[in-house]
Amino acid sequence: MLENPILNDIATLAKPALFNIYFALASIPVGFPLAVLLAVGKCQRSRWLRWPSSAFVYAFRGSPLFIQFFMVYSVMLSFNLSHWKPMGIDWLVMHPLFIGPVVLVANTSAYAAEIFYGALRAVPKGQIEAAQALGMSRWRVFRSVSWPQALRLAWPAYTNELVFLFHATTLVYFTLPVINEQKDLMNKAGELFERDYNAVLHYSVAALYFLVISIVIFRFAAWYHTRLNRHLAPAERPPAPSFKPRYLR
Repeated sequence: MLENPILNDIATLAKPALFNIYFALASIPVGFPLAVLLAVGKCQRSRWLRWPSSAFVYAFRGSPLFIQFFMVYSVMLSFNLSHWKPMGIDWLVMHPLFIGPVVLVANTSAYAAEIFYGALRAVPKGQIEAAQALGMSRWRVFRSVSWPQALRLAWPAYTNELVFLFHATTLVYFTLPVINEQKDLMNKAGELFERDYNAVLHYSVAALYFLVISIVIFRFAAWYHTRLNRHLAPAERPPAPSFKPRYLR
């Protein structure tokens, strides 16, 4: 063990931090395309496409994430003996490493869908009409005109959603059972606190991990924002997502 208590906590909390990172990384690849589909669905004139998308977004934006974890786990638990166990997949569908990303995907896709929906509605109609006048199909108009502009408009707000998603991973093991040593940052910090009641040390180091990883997310988002706007002159580019407040830039 390291003699310095801060370095000791940094080493101890390194593995739990990987669980928080896992929950976030496992949710984004599914949550992002689902959010795009929901946003497109909300833009449709057909109520059979618009209403289900809107209902999904309202349901997961209008209820606390904490309750969503409880609800999904309760549903999975109610089907365990009758469905999951006879099928031999109870080890998967009842595991926090599976349920956690499922709930986070539903939650982040609902919030991100509202961001993308607003961005799609903000694309100038004249550009869409011009593309249609050129004979482009609806899919090509979306792929070549609507979506590229919507993504550039939505990216700063979506960056905040990515950070919120990473912070929300702290709720996984507050609501779901902890299996073996699969503890995230807050669980492990709480365990260390119960040993010596040094809340300042353990929770400060946990907060340090969240701060550092959040900065990494912002740095990646700023780099990708620059790529999205690389066709614009530097003076015309909108400000990239940044961890720093505007008055410090």
